[in-house]
Amino acid sequence: MSSLLMTEPVQLGSLALPGDLVIPPQALGVVMFVHGSGSGRQSPRNRWMAGEFQKLHLATLLFDLLTEEEAQDRGMVFDIDLLAERVVESIHWTEHHPDLAKLRLGLFGASTGAAAALKGASLRPDRVAAVVSRGGRPDLAMDCLEQVQAPTLLIVGGLDTEVLALNRQAMRQLHTPKRLEVVPGAGHLFEEPGALGTVAVFAASWFEQYLGNGRDA
Repeated sequence: MSSLLMTEPVQLGSLALPGDLVIPPQALGVVMFVHGSGSGRQSPRNRWMAGEFQKLHLATLLFDLLTEEEAQDRGMVFDIDLLAERVVESIHWTEHHPDLAKLRLGLFGASTGAAAALKGASLRPDRVAAVVSRGGRPDLAMDCLEQVQAPTLLIVGGLDTEVLALNRQAMRQLHTPKRLEVVPGAGHLFEEPGALGTVAVFAASWFEQYLGNGRDA
């Protein structure tokens, strides 16, 4: 049996955001990607990472948090409250999607998207089962980190020193199962040979552990 691939909008009220959903056979859970500034569902890094998750029977949802017009507005691109609101609305959408409703949900956030993912997780602790941040800025959600209940993995490149320091600060605010993984010799975008593969191993292991058998009762 092959994976189910659907290109469909994530419908948030009257707003339809383009999305790509892949559901492998016997899915263990679903991972929603929350991209950072200047990125989107067509990001080669995110699409490659989604493929790695799919190999491990994790469904993936990549979608654009902003419309094309909104993405041109720098104020909206960095509006963490707005992005988190879109994440929460998208979480609600998964609950009513016939193929996703019973799958446990993980959030995979990158850069500023990690802050939106964490804020969304703090607002929907009943639905979000795990969070992974890749080169994220959890400090932009510092006011809500104590409310995050989902087990959280922070992955940072060893050469990304400023972001690494911010992640260490965020670790002290998280009161849930948590871990900080540092990828030696990697920068912010993990473009070095093998770096993104290391991120995939860490992230997939975290999601497999906390999405469990993938289905809510």
